[in-house]
Amino acid sequence: MSERFASGYNNFVLPFLIGMAFVITYCLVALVRILLQLPAEDRKRFLKSLITPKTMLKNVKDIFCDCLLHVKIWKRNKLLGYMHSSIAFGWFMLIVIGHIEVLLYTPHRAKLLYYPIFFRYFVAETESTMEGAVLFFLMDFFLLMVLSGITLAIIKRIRSRLFGMRRTTRPSFLDMIGLYSLWAIFPLRLLAEGFTANISGGSFLTKSLNHLFSAFLSDTTNVLPCWWAYSCALCVFFVVLPFTRYMHIPSEILLIPMRNAGLKIRNARKGLAKAQVYSCPGCGLCIDACPMSVQKANTRDTTVYLNRQIRRNNEERIEEISDKCLLCGKCTAVCPVGVQGDRLRIAQRSVRRYGINPDYTLIDTAPLTTDSRGKVLYYAGCMTALTPSIKKAMESLLRKAGVEYELMDKDGGICCGRPMWMAGRIKEAMQMIVKNTEIIRSSGADTLLLTCPICYRIFKERYKLDGIRIVHHTEFIDELISQGRLRVSAGDRTYVYHDPCELGRGCGIYEQPRNVLRHAGTLVEAAKNRKESICCGGSVGSLSLGLDKRRVMTENALSNLTVASPDVIVTACPLCLNTFARYADRKVEDLAETVDRNAA
Repeated sequence: MSERFASGYNNFVLPFLIGMAFVITYCLVALVRILLQLPAEDRKRFLKSLITPKTMLKNVKDIFCDCLLHVKIWKRNKLLGYMHSSIAFGWFMLIVIGHIEVLLYTPHRAKLLYYPIFFRYFVAETESTMEGAVLFFLMDFFLLMVLSGITLAIIKRIRSRLFGMRRTTRPSFLDMIGLYSLWAIFPLRLLAEGFTANISGGSFLTKSLNHLFSAFLSDTTNVLPCWWAYSCALCVFFVVLPFTRYMHIPSEILLIPMRNAGLKIRNARKGLAKAQVYSCPGCGLCIDACPMSVQKANTRDTTVYLNRQIRRNNEERIEEISDKCLLCGKCTAVCPVGVQGDRLRIAQRSVRRYGINPDYTLIDTAPLTTDSRGKVLYYAGCMTALTPSIKKAMESLLRKAGVEYELMDKDGGICCGRPMWMAGRIKEAMQMIVKNTEIIRSSGADTLLLTCPICYRIFKERYKLDGIRIVHHTEFIDELISQGRLRVSAGDRTYVYHDPCELGRGCGIYEQPRNVLRHAGTLVEAAKNRKESICCGGSVGSLSLGLDKRRVMTENALSNLTVASPDVIVTACPLCLNTFARYADRKVEDLAETVDRNAA
């Protein structure tokens, strides 16, 4: 082994060093600011989680799977998954192997930050050792992997439909600079290493390129322009990274441990919310997922564009995008980095209503002291009250099963608070929560039964009802059937089940309603179901979406539900039922109505 230059330095490393110094400084300052923006309790919890062995292992696993291998994208779209993971994991392995080479061959240069990046220029090496042969092969292999990912990224930018994406994000000017510099980095590296492969070592890729150069070029000794270009491309990418969607690369490394520490969004623009906004990769998966994007005009109202406007502090567009959203949560369900688009919008709305960030903690209530003896308290809620057939069917089922129950809002009641919460009116919602909590605790019941997913979700997430079980009627009916307290006869009808947003994506209830329907008849599935279910369009989450646009979304959801030609569309949400019933060409009913008709 012989060193090409005794100093181990050349001026072409300066652009790389400048870019690297800038991005590291920026990220460290941003990290400190985000941590200081967290409430003291959350900051303590986060820092404690970093030294908790179980959480530490989960952090490492999630960072490896989500940031490098992009497992979540692989599960949704294998071609997109390979594209992202080949670039991220391939680049990571090039850095790792580069450092291994330095430690093996020039350990005295290990302290030089730039040395592993430009190792092929400074060191002339042969394949006289097995370590060299293996490392040369691995470097070429991972470089080829990255180049294949870059090629797919270029094709995706031109023809996104080949990747199963109807629409992609329109990049900003700085995004384009970051994109083109990223695309240039690895082809330039291949050229630079190809020129030096005959003296510094190489494998199947770089040596083949070197032979090609030797055959067509009379002079292959002047390689500095390629190394300068490679270094400059790295510099440009690092300098624009904090101001582009590529900021998601370092931001996600912070977001993952914050999420694993159990932190919640408490401030619309700071702390966890800021980490989520900057972790958005701008991949555009949320665009096709959003029910509003069935109309092209609403594409710019999706979560990826909300995050962009928050970064730009464009208050007018932030308000417009936040208010229009249905809060169906599908963008959150499909986001590969876990950006909570629905919660970000609620936080934005609350700031606009109050001018401050409200406290998002649970109501602190006293422990259950009433004499609970298995009594069920049935809270129908506002939406069920507007659909009396659901309440009638549910009460009929309770009587058939011999369940002792009391109707909480028999003479009218207080709203659960979720519509207010979704509108950003957190203080008003909290007042309703306090009053309802008093009523529930004084009832003597130990089970709270809901037929509305909107109510169910806020009771699960925001009420502190220790000692009282909160159950949706899909769960309760499934239990009554499995316990033999309800006998359901299967008919000859074919049913399709619509997963309501608040019940499915919001609370994770997918199987119980399907279990119930299998007792009543033949169950078929929609084209997109469970967490991919399409919102009915009637959500109370939107504050500004007109009826004409909602109708287009409802008709799109109905088309999705009827691909298998079911006789009846069944849902478990009074709002979905009323919305679908307006435009459906077949019967739409609630799960309780279906079971009541078939139950003895």
